[in-house]
Amino acid sequence: MSADLRHVDTWLFDLDNTLYPVESGFMGEIERRMTAYVERVTGLPRDEAFKLQKKYLADYGLTLGGLVEHHGVDPADFHKIFHDMSLEALAQDPELVAAIERLPGRRLIFTNADDVHARRVLDHLGLKHLFEDVFHIGSADYVPKPAPATFERMSAAHAIAPAATAFFEDSERNLEPAAQLGMTTVLVGPHAAASTAPFVDYRTEKLAPFLAHAQLREAA
Repeated sequence: MSADLRHVDTWLFDLDNTLYPVESGFMGEIERRMTAYVERVTGLPRDEAFKLQKKYLADYGLTLGGLVEHHGVDPADFHKIFHDMSLEALAQDPELVAAIERLPGRRLIFTNADDVHARRVLDHLGLKHLFEDVFHIGSADYVPKPAPATFERMSAAHAIAPAATAFFEDSERNLEPAAQLGMTTVLVGPHAAASTAPFVDYRTEKLAPFLAHAQLREAA
């Protein structure tokens, strides 16, 4: 059965591994660059740097959080390591472009990436013109999802009405605070079907067909 999203007029999307498939391998390159950065900042061997990176991710919701807290890293310096990444692994998906284009109301990006990375990826995917704005990690004063304060900041910045908002994410834990606010939550990706989290309303492996077949309110 298609998802009933007729109550939705604000469409909130995560970026990485949500608006493009995990299988692209693009996030793998992001992770490799993060590990190399941790290695350079700490002087640890690569395998130890990788373990520390994952620990910071688990403890802070973002590798950057641990780097700032324990190593005094400048967030802007950290994010520069992604600005020259090749985007060749990411392919435009005409079905996804069409599916997002049919969504009535506002469309926003809510990402733990910075603004330069987000806009480069959106532009490459042919999606930038479909989104009203990007709420990025800088907008959140570098406090990442799933921090409730970041959801509150994003909601205030864009006058979000949670009951009329759907949030699409590849990270299950980032959906919990959205659900607590009253948003409709959609888990995206190959792992979605296995999720049993009570705060996830819908699960889909592929975003484009889910959106294409969803029940929507008629445009005014």
